[in-house]
Amino acid sequence: MKGSGLGRALTVTLALACAITSSNIYINQPVLTEMARSLGVSDGAMGAVPTATQFGYALGILLLVPLGDTRDRRKLILGLSAAATVALAATALAPNLAVLTVCSLLLGVLTPVPQIVIPLAVALAPGEGRGRIVGILQGGLLVGLLASRAYAGALADLVGWRWVYGCSVGLMIALEVILFLTLPRGVAGGAPLGYRELLRSLPHTFAQSTLVRRVCVSGALVGVSFGAFWTTLAFVLQDSYGYGPGIAGLFGLVAAASALASPRAGRMADRVGGRRTQTILLAVSLLGWVALLGGKNWLALLVLGVILLDVGVWGNQVVNQAMLFTLADEKHSRLNTLYFTFRFLGIASGSLLGSQLWDAGGWYAVGTAGVAALLLAAPILFTTRDNRPVPEASRGAARKTAARN
Repeated sequence: MKGSGLGRALTVTLALACAITSSNIYINQPVLTEMARSLGVSDGAMGAVPTATQFGYALGILLLVPLGDTRDRRKLILGLSAAATVALAATALAPNLAVLTVCSLLLGVLTPVPQIVIPLAVALAPGEGRGRIVGILQGGLLVGLLASRAYAGALADLVGWRWVYGCSVGLMIALEVILFLTLPRGVAGGAPLGYRELLRSLPHTFAQSTLVRRVCVSGALVGVSFGAFWTTLAFVLQDSYGYGPGIAGLFGLVAAASALASPRAGRMADRVGGRRTQTILLAVSLLGWVALLGGKNWLALLVLGVILLDVGVWGNQVVNQAMLFTLADEKHSRLNTLYFTFRFLGIASGSLLGSQLWDAGGWYAVGTAGVAALLLAAPILFTTRDNRPVPEASRGAARKTAARN
């Protein structure tokens, strides 16, 4: 951005990094039925793959992202990207469900690059609105997520699911070259802590701030609802409409409205505060599930529900991050660690719950769980104190006040 260390070219590069790396943990969702047939297992058993990927992602965030507060973020991003590329190749070659699940877990562990990229961007552009910066990069992440579902489904229809992972290997190699050439050197967090001290500081960071606790717990509950839906979407499309992975992947493009709405959610939070924005987004998510429950029999309602749910869920994530980034700069990577560990534990739990409920009670059982998770999050979101934007000169005092609350 103009006037800061974050120029337009670097902004595009960081958004691209968020897009390509985040896609790695979602490419399995539209091809689960294809995987199940290929490996000779049931749809419910194949739910282990997205569950392992999401749990792995939460574990990677917990163990690796805190390093962004003390280490060179360029080296972290490049190292994790290279390791994730190797994990993608191993996943493509997995001979059975057990190996595929282990490789998916490792892929998740090595993929939390966006959670290092976003604090890097905030550090490079301290004068910009925090919600706007987060929203731009979140939009890039969503474009990658949505496009990955589309190309994964289409490619699986043509040449099988293994080539989906093979193409992702190629994308990651190209990204690593771009990042090597463009990432700034010497941008590291300022926390004077060793690795063990970083990890030990996480429970304290969580315990000392009501805002952090509320954002993390509500984020996990919203994640449960989101994970239950996207893991079972391929199943309901096959069961109700006879659609394969190609159509399931296209539903990622149907949700493209969320990529456009996420930056707007960040700007809204900058203007009117987190609580009001979150209330609106929760209502949108609940309306999405109402439409989705009718989507078993009416395809138009399924499409509408996908759009509404993704707008609400991803907007919720942008606002949560924007609220956390009003706290101390030197803790941004750890705040991201706490939030996304909870968020993806919620998504992983939703994936596991959704696949099991699908086998036990079908689509309506999945929908009931999705709505229940959002209703549990409602009282937390409705009562979380707003962190309104403040002038730059007053931000230090505002952060100290928020940390005590």
